[in-house]
Amino acid sequence: MATPVKFIYFAWVRERIGVDEEMLDLPEDMRTGADVMAWLKGRGENYALALDDAQAIRMAVNQEHIHPTDTIGTAREIALFPPMTGG
Repeated sequence: MATPVKFIYFAWVRERIGVDEEMLDLPEDMRTGADVMAWLKGRGENYALALDDAQAIRMAVNQEHIHPTDTIGTAREIALFPPMTGG
């Protein structure tokens, strides 16, 4: 059974996907950040374009930054954004 997860997109990721946030039913077999990215890319051309360069995307699960190989655990919220710089 799929699990509903809130996805939030920031900056140019949001612009390319075309929405700020959405609730998606995440398949049960999603284990890592990389699994989620691959699944999202298959959702349509806008997702594929936004997520084409996975190394240019950062991910946070439940407001904690993760690496692509990290598990997503019981994700309720996943945020995708470009790298940030300080100033």
